Amino acid sequence: MGIDVSRFIQVFLDEAEEQLASLEKLLLAFDVQHPDAEEVNAIFRIAHSIKGGAGTFGFADLIDITHVMETMLGKIRHGDTKLTAEHRDAFLQAKDVLKMQLDGIRQNRAVDSALVAEVRTMLSAMAEQASQIKPAVLAPLVARAMRHVRIGLPHSTSLEQLRALHLELALLGGVSLPAPLDEPGVMLLESSATDDEIRAACSSVLDAHEIGLREQAAPVEATASPESADLTEPVGKIDGNRVDVAGGAVEAATIRVNIEKVDQLINLVGELVITQAMLLQRTQALGQVQHEGFLSDISQLSRNTRDLQQAVMSIRMMSMDFVFSRFPRMVHGMSAKLGKHINFVMEGNSTELDKGLIEKIIDPLTHLVRNSIDHGIEMPAARSRRGKSEVGLIKISAVHQSGHIVIEVQDDGAGLNRQKIVAKARSQGHKIDDLAPDDEVWPLIFLPGISTAEVVTDVSGRGVGMDVVKRNISGLGGTVNVFSRLGKGMTTRISLPLTLAILEGMSVRVGGETYMLPLANVIESFQPRPQDIKGLNNEGSMVQVRGDYLPIISLGSVFGIPARSADPTSGILVIIAKEARRAALWVDELAGQQQVVVKNIETHYRKVANVSGATILGDGSVALIVDISALLGGA
Repeated sequence: MGIDVSRFIQVFLDEAEEQLASLEKLLLAFDVQHPDAEEVNAIFRIAHSIKGGAGTFGFADLIDITHVMETMLGKIRHGDTKLTAEHRDAFLQAKDVLKMQLDGIRQNRAVDSALVAEVRTMLSAMAEQASQIKPAVLAPLVARAMRHVRIGLPHSTSLEQLRALHLELALLGGVSLPAPLDEPGVMLLESSATDDEIRAACSSVLDAHEIGLREQAAPVEATASPESADLTEPVGKIDGNRVDVAGGAVEAATIRVNIEKVDQLINLVGELVITQAMLLQRTQALGQVQHEGFLSDISQLSRNTRDLQQAVMSIRMMSMDFVFSRFPRMVHGMSAKLGKHINFVMEGNSTELDKGLIEKIIDPLTHLVRNSIDHGIEMPAARSRRGKSEVGLIKISAVHQSGHIVIEVQDDGAGLNRQKIVAKARSQGHKIDDLAPDDEVWPLIFLPGISTAEVVTDVSGRGVGMDVVKRNISGLGGTVNVFSRLGKGMTTRISLPLTLAILEGMSVRVGGETYMLPLANVIESFQPRPQDIKGLNNEGSMVQVRGDYLPIISLGSVFGIPARSADPTSGILVIIAKEARRAALWVDELAGQQQVVVKNIETHYRKVANVSGATILGDGSVALIVDISALLGGA
């Protein structure tokens, strides 16, 4: 009975996409002036691995491209030719075609066959040109007699190392595993290579001194013929989450799980957190002495629930490398097109962010990087005239700060021109004081239609984009700020919550209702004095806070709750802020600070003005989460 491999296709597609991302990194980092043999080997292994997987599932188009790549890379590895900048660009185009083909398989749609043929023809022409050169140093290998070599591997050889060894040894001849599998940790090689050449091939994966070589007179029955041997799926014993291969048990490093299952798990843990909060609240009235054991158990349950919640939430976390890794290729291509020299630096690639946020941050960051390339970094000649290095610097970084992730895009280019920004804003009817500080001028670039680019290109200067960046970031509960010095460069700083599923909040009461304020937007709270309140001719009132006057917003009025008193001094004022906007929120009392599970209202009901979500409190009641951005926008 045949095995249905269709259920493994998704795994292949995911792994192939990851391998293509690695391929792009390797190609962009490759120094053609000082080539590294191991980097060439790594590039070859990726092409060979994708080809093997494609062959398993019968994806002929993928096999076609990767086969030509493999042929070309084989010639580079054997010294027939060397990897040049032209080869690198061709392989990058091939990577794009392979990615297009993977997307076509994933989404069951047609691909650009003309582009596939064009890239294949280009690679074939390069391989044919390389074939015309036959270094004399390879000639002695052809005349050697074939040998059958038994290769003993160390007990600790991992699954990935075994696969990599197969790829390396396949270049020397036929590779197989003994059958029956009564000799773990052994590979069989049929080749004319010498022992030193075999050890050299293995040395890129394992220490050559750990490998045992023994020649035998006749071929040994193997699990696969030399032509068909491909350790895409290793031969070994599988027991639970351990794979017994190469004579040793190797822990499985990762496991692929459908994101819907992860979300379901997170929702269930969220319900558990709510239930635990209810239990905890019901125990508040119990006596500490009479119920000491029970209260201790509840306390332990609270700690375990909190740890479980954090562990489950971490499953959805992805490293920023998922986003950052796409930028080197973009910088490489655009800088070459524009004739600019740019050093692109990435920091904090391993910093993690919720998957839902990380996917939505890609477009805003892409726009910021493109802006820095296009009209942030000057042309080499212009930089030289200003006493700068001809090579511009663009740096993107990510770091965790106080429950948030802070992402910065910096460049040492021309910076923002204050006069042009002010003039453009005034031409659109905005009133700007000539003495306004820079931190009030720079946010103007986020207004629709504000662009000071002198030349309209395909990446910037159209008067759109930065306003979209800010709107997208704000929609994720984040903030974006700009810092710049003319001629010195510009920095755009984005701050985002690590996840939208959990919220650190301050609960406040108005009338008989409880509302949650995101703690990240709360500055301070106090009970005002009568002399601090100033009326505005029946248009509201202001409160003086350390020399500044802030508008007072009645939370009761926002949600239509009758005021307990017309005097703000009878309640509490909570200073809330979102970027440069601040206001004093008038509430009846503070209820406390707590971590809550955010529930989406729109999914089950509809959009509610000034509300970003809801949560269930310990007593089972529902509390609305106030949308601070919307509230201040109407202040």
